Amino acid sequence: MAWYNNKYSCGECGTQWEDQWSCTCDDECPNCGASDYSPTESEDLSAIVETDQDDFYIYVSPSTAGHGPDYRLLAITPSKDFAILLKKIAMELPDRYLNYQKV
Repeated sequence: MAWYNNKYSCGECGTQWEDQWSCTCDDECPNCGASDYSPTESEDLSAIVETDQDDFYIYVSPSTAGHGPDYRLLAITPSKDFAILLKKIAMELPDRYLNYQKV
């Protein structure tokens, strides 16, 4: 499932906020309640890469995710370049092509 970090800015009171959701949907200002604000920016978090001292971990949000990304481990690699490539590929493939495990 797609997962996004959406950034918003309220035209009424100037409040800026972020919200993560499965789409780039409109939101309501948490400060004044003004509504129907589209994201000013959205970061696709459907696949992410985390690292420790030696390895890169590629996680994917599956289509079964609901109110959270429910990330699954796709792969572990010592190569940063390969991790970035796997992340790009994972964001384009349907779940049936991804062999991951819940962590």
